[in-house]
Amino acid sequence: MDIPTAYAAARRSAVLIDLSARGRLAVHGADRASYLQGLQTNDVEALSTGEGCYGLFLTPQGRVEGDAQILCLSDALLLDLHPTVTAALDERLREFVFTEDVTVDDRTSTWAAFGVHGPEAARLVCAVVQPGLGSAGGLTTTAELTALPECHHRSGQFSGATVVAARSGEIGEVGFVLYVESASAAALRDALVAGGAVELDAPTFDLLRIEAGRPAFPADLDSETIPLEAGVEERAISMTKGCYVGQEVIVRILHRGKGRVARRLVGLCFEPASAPPLPGTVLGAGEDGAPVGAVTSAAWSPALRRPIGLGYVKRDLAAVGTTLTVREPQLGDSATVAETPFLSMPAAGG
Repeated sequence: MDIPTAYAAARRSAVLIDLSARGRLAVHGADRASYLQGLQTNDVEALSTGEGCYGLFLTPQGRVEGDAQILCLSDALLLDLHPTVTAALDERLREFVFTEDVTVDDRTSTWAAFGVHGPEAARLVCAVVQPGLGSAGGLTTTAELTALPECHHRSGQFSGATVVAARSGEIGEVGFVLYVESASAAALRDALVAGGAVELDAPTFDLLRIEAGRPAFPADLDSETIPLEAGVEERAISMTKGCYVGQEVIVRILHRGKGRVARRLVGLCFEPASAPPLPGTVLGAGEDGAPVGAVTSAAWSPALRRPIGLGYVKRDLAAVGTTLTVREPQLGDSATVAETPFLSMPAAGG
């Protein structure tokens, strides 16, 4: 099978994907950090301008309602959200403001966003986006951009418009999300393409994300998921901050249960001749193929020449190398729990 051009570019040069359909909420006001501190899992009060973090919004039962990349801008905290939860979270944030100095601005339609990923991503961003004149925290070198932690960001200028470049690792390569006012979006996209970026479609982006072993909301993180099951606690949860919605459940599992959860998110490697299983495909174990989990994301990997995926299985079956059965026979006989990121695996027949 031929390797798609955009897939190859993501691993060898640079790709561009339009992320403008995602939601963007800007939380303003003197109390914005303390207000958000109790509503999501990470420590936004510890952030300084130019920094950021990944956080989760949980139910009181500790299940995932949504996730966000949170950027600490000079005048606001910017939340980058999945479009399915933007409106509900916007309403929730406004509803619980009482005496706090907090306002919420929905920038989904006024700002655009582009993902730029690949080994040449930092060079391309520095070539297209110029340092902001006299601005602290502005774009400097490719080395500095590459070294930024996830969600940390720098600002610059493109044709007179401010661009915020935030570090991203969604596909396991150097990557950035560029935020710009919608009026400048088309010109910025054209400049990135002219600079060498290959445009990437959503299914290929999802494949790259699966190869990187990165769970995504709502495919792999949903209202049935406790964050500890997905293994995202190091990225998403501050263990030192004060109370937040859902904290009691997380603390109880970590301290009383010693971190033991009933199931774990794992990488899955399927038979080379099989088709990628659909989300929800049941996984079995033992001679009778008793249900032990389900697939949440899957795709055909051109690099590994086989379908791969992510899914939840019972905790005792989460060890790398465990063989499972795919309960829909037409999809192949077996699946193997695999190490992630997947590209550390040998290719089929290799």
